[in-house]
Amino acid sequence: MTTRTLAVVSAGLSQPSSTRMLADKLSDATVAKLAEQGIDTTVETFELRDVATDIMNHMLTGFPSPKLEAVIEAVTGADGLIAVTPIFTTSYSGLFKSFFDVIDSGALAELPVVIGATAGTPRHSLALDYALRPMFTYLHAIVAPTGVFAATGDWGESADSVKTLPARIDRAAGELAALVAASDRSASVRDPFALERPFGHLIGGLTGE
Repeated sequence: MTTRTLAVVSAGLSQPSSTRMLADKLSDATVAKLAEQGIDTTVETFELRDVATDIMNHMLTGFPSPKLEAVIEAVTGADGLIAVTPIFTTSYSGLFKSFFDVIDSGALAELPVVIGATAGTPRHSLALDYALRPMFTYLHAIVAPTGVFAATGDWGESADSVKTLPARIDRAAGELAALVAASDRSASVRDPFALERPFGHLIGGLTGE
């Protein structure tokens, strides 16, 4: 059976959070869609709240902690990404944006991504298309057509209509699964922390050797 790796990033601040809940539902649905195609999936889920201090320190010093480096390597080396954020002041959270700010701008190139967001009311649903989608497009990721927004009132809906939350999750998962199944990205992913030239060569240049 073919195997793919799926990274899940949740920027929820509380435990439990609706943001993590949406991320898990998208993950479960994507794994099921890939299984239908004979593809086994390894899922790695990351709560950004657990590395919030590490992210800030990286922004200030330019050096990731081992814990944050492991998260970045997992995300940039995955075959697909599910990225979900709460909406604060009409856009993604600062924690969510800061995490992707410390990733090399080319490290997500060609990475299939499904974007998701949560908020109290449906009024913030457009943040998917004016905030999250442009950010991942700038990072050269391949963003699935369907983004999933979940307002408080969306939870508990049935899948009877194509407009309900379960139906949107199912559609987005199907799109991401198709992109992941067709991608061979992980076979050629570059280490985001790799030096352009061997370290010894750099030292030799400094000493005139």
